[in-house]
Amino acid sequence: MSNYYRVTVPVEGRDGKTRFRSVGVMFPQRDGAKSAFTIKLDFPVGATELVLFEPKDAPDDTE
Repeated sequence: MSNYYRVTVPVEGRDGKTRFRSVGVMFPQRDGAKSAFTIKLDFPVGATELVLFEPKDAPDDTE
């Protein structure tokens, strides 16, 4: 299991298919912390929906 998740926003393409654009990462807090997660966004997002995924296995882990 990964220790972080990718934060994405759903974007519908011209072909009607939904794709997920990466906008940041989410990290679980340490045991005993007052909050459960920390979300770090790459830029200010005006999105109304964020979708989180476990990262894909990548050889260089630069996703």
